[in-house]
Amino acid sequence: MSQPIFDQKIILVTGGAGFIGSFLCEELAKNATVICVDNFVSGSQTNIDALFRNPNFIFLKHDLREPFDPEAFPELERLKIKFQGIQEIYHLACPTSPKEFDKYRIETLEANSVVMKHVLDLAVKYKSKVVNASSSVVYGPRPEENAFFVEEYLGSVDFLSPRACYDEGKRFTETMVATYAQVHGVDGKNARIFRTYGPRMRLFDGQMIPDFITNALDGKDLVIYGDETFYTSLVYVTDVVEGLVKLMAAPKDIGSVNIGSDQDLKLAEVAKMIIELTKSSSKVAFEEPLLFMTPLGLPDLTKAKERLGWIPIVTLGQGLTKTIEYTMANKTILGMRS
Repeated sequence: MSQPIFDQKIILVTGGAGFIGSFLCEELAKNATVICVDNFVSGSQTNIDALFRNPNFIFLKHDLREPFDPEAFPELERLKIKFQGIQEIYHLACPTSPKEFDKYRIETLEANSVVMKHVLDLAVKYKSKVVNASSSVVYGPRPEENAFFVEEYLGSVDFLSPRACYDEGKRFTETMVATYAQVHGVDGKNARIFRTYGPRMRLFDGQMIPDFITNALDGKDLVIYGDETFYTSLVYVTDVVEGLVKLMAAPKDIGSVNIGSDQDLKLAEVAKMIIELTKSSSKVAFEEPLLFMTPLGLPDLTKAKERLGWIPIVTLGQGLTKTIEYTMANKTILGMRS
C-alpha cells in the first residue's frame, strides 16, 4: 500500500462501547478519526452517547466473530479506507461480565480466537499497528509469596477449567499477536491490564466497585465474593487509557507490558472507604466466590515506567469519588441498562 493521503490517523477500536473502550474512544477522537465497533454484549450505547456529537467518531454495530470488511460499510465511505488504510487497531472486544460469565463462554472463546484473527488479518491488510487488550489472568493465580508479576513470568493457567475460555483465551491472543509479528511483521503489542474501575462499569453484574457504590447508596450490604483475605489492585480507567496509548506509540519490539496499579488493597477496606465516602449505614458482607471474580496478583511496573514512561496517577480516593459521583448521577439509567 502506498503512503496514506489523510490529515489525521484512522483508528479502529473493537469493543469501543465497553467500559474501558468508551474512555479510549473519547481520548483518541480528540486528534484522530475513530471507528468504534461493538455488538453490545457487555458494552452499551449509553457509554458512547456523548461521542456521537464528535465528527471524528463513527460507530458500527457489528459482531466481529463475522468477517469485517471496513470498505463495505456505507458509513465509512468518506474515509476512503481502500486508499488511506487504518493506522492503528485497539482490540478490546471480549465479554467481561462476572455474573453472566457462563452465558457468554462461547462468545468469550471466539473473541479470543476468531475475532483476534479477524483483527490481525486487518492489520496485515492495512499495515496497522495493534494493541491487544490482554489481561493479568495470563499469569494465573495469585502466588502465596511475592505477589508481583514481571512480564517474563510464564504463568500457570488451567487450560481446561470453566474459566479457561477467558484465562487461556487471553494467553492465546498473545500467541496470535506474536505469531503474526513473526510471520507477517505486524507491529503488535499486548497490554496486560489489571483490575480496573471507574465510571460506566455495569451495575448489578458482580463488578465489585460499582456494586459496592450502589449498595452503599441504597443502604444495603456491600458483598465481597470471597473472604477477609481477598486482596486486589485497582487502577483507574483513565490511567489505563493513557497506558494503552503510550503502548501503541512504543517501539515495535516491546512485546507485552503490565498496565495496572502495584498497590495491594484489602477489598474489605476499599468497601469501608466507599461506605465512608457515601456516608452510608451499610455493612460489609461475604459470599461464595464468583468464577470470574478471583484474587489476582500485582503488576511489576518496571517495564511500563522505563519503556513507556507510564505510572498510574489517579489515587484511590480520587477515583472512587469520581465513580461515586457518576453512579449517583446515572443510577437510574445504569440500573435500567442492567
